[in-house]
Amino acid sequence: GGRMERGGRRCSEPEEADKGRMKRTIIKDWKTRLSYFLQNSSSSNKRKSKKAGKHLNYFRPSPEEAQLWSEAFDELLANKYGLAAFRAFLKSEFCEENIEFWLACEDFKKTKSPQKLTSKAKKIYNDFIEKEAPKEINIDFQTKNMIAQNLQEATHTCFSAAQKRVYSLMENNSYPRFLESEFYQELCKKAPISRATQGT
Repeated sequence: GGRMERGGRRCSEPEEADKGRMKRTIIKDWKTRLSYFLQNSSSSNKRKSKKAGKHLNYFRPSPEEAQLWSEAFDELLANKYGLAAFRAFLKSEFCEENIEFWLACEDFKKTKSPQKLTSKAKKIYNDFIEKEAPKEINIDFQTKNMIAQNLQEATHTCFSAAQKRVYSLMENNSYPRFLESEFYQELCKKAPISRATQGT
């Protein structure tokens, strides 16, 4: 559609004096969004929490851990906190539908039952693919058509082409901007000695 590619770049440069204040506000917004995504991802794991509880790590990563995310996009997506931070970033750029679609596809590929596969495929199609979908992703007409045809007999590879496309869109556009963001730079800084480090 006519959506702007780089939605986040609309505002003009602020005056120097405002920069410090804006920077604080941006980071505060980030933290609010981030805690929202972390809570949401932990609540979806409630059912499995007896087993997995110990492994769910939603604490702020060490600067070394955060720096790993800049080595590969997959490193970022594989980390719970990193994924939540990236989602918060995409939300600030008005393109969080990309990561939501990617996550929906990851979940879809793990689905065992054929009935569930079909109903999940329809939901993904309605949410992300069809024209005027609430979270419509930016993919070409051929790919959309192919998905529509495959919906009749949904298989695990239904959304593979679209998922690859959205992945590379995020990797080439949003990911480099995320790595330059104030928020990510903050995470990579060695923090001064504080309560967080006393426990070690």
